[in-house]
Amino acid sequence: MKPHVRQAGPDELAAVTDAFVAASLDEVVSAWIRAGDPVVDEAYRTIFGPQFVAKAMAADEVWVAGDGEDIWAVSLWQTVTSADRLAAEAAEANELLAAAPEVVSFQRMAAVSSLVAAAHPREFPHRYLHVIVTVPEHRGKGAGGAILADRLAAFADAGETAFLEASTQRSSRLYARNGFAHEGEAIELPDDGPTLLPMWFRG
Repeated sequence: MKPHVRQAGPDELAAVTDAFVAASLDEVVSAWIRAGDPVVDEAYRTIFGPQFVAKAMAADEVWVAGDGEDIWAVSLWQTVTSADRLAAEAAEANELLAAAPEVVSFQRMAAVSSLVAAAHPREFPHRYLHVIVTVPEHRGKGAGGAILADRLAAFADAGETAFLEASTQRSSRLYARNGFAHEGEAIELPDDGPTLLPMWFRG
């Protein structure tokens, strides 16, 4: 069955949060940030993950794919018009680190936020795919690809560009198949973290 793509509404916050947390636990950047810390891992499941989704639902666009009401994949899209928001998010991460400088997960969160904010292209406006993840039991069903195809067709029709940082070679190949191209310098995360590969969709 072909996944159905739709924008999630505010009444779906709980379902989207559950799907996102389940899908993102093993996402390479998220897993690297949490660093195997069980306390932070639990906080991600119960506090940080839900807060992240709630913020996206309120301020951005959350697009999902699945079978009816069952959510298989979740994507969070921002419309970026300046560098201000990226700088603010990096500042928030550094404030969290300042409160508990010994926590490795906070060190890594501050590092990735600062590096991404500094490297983010200053070509405004553009759409930014902050993250796209698929619930483990629904991987291989084409849900992530269906979201990409739907959104990029809409952006092409509107004459809009889109940007992302691929966190694995495998994901970069999926993005490339949907029209993204590598452009810009890779972002090397510290502590043997993932390498982020900047990619653009230009219609």
